[in-house]
Amino acid sequence: MAKKKSFVLRIDPDVYDAIEKWAAQEFRSANGQIEWIITKALRDARRTVVKTTDENPEEDLSDQSQSSVSE
Repeated sequence: MAKKKSFVLRIDPDVYDAIEKWAAQEFRSANGQIEWIITKALRDARRTVVKTTDENPEEDLSDQSQSSVSE
C-alpha cells in the first residue's frame, strides 16, 4: 500500500457532516470521501497527479510523456 501524507484539516462541522453522510452512502470513510473529492476535482481541472514509485521513477516519466502526446 502506498504511503499517505498526513495533515490537519480544519473544516466547518456542517460541511464535515455532509461529507460523512455522502461517504456512508458510497460505503467510504469520511477521509476516503474527501480524498475522492479532491482527486475528482484535480482530474476535472486537468491537473492530473503523476504517481511515482520507489522502484523505477524513470519509467513513470516516460509513461507521462506518452500520455500527454496522445491528448
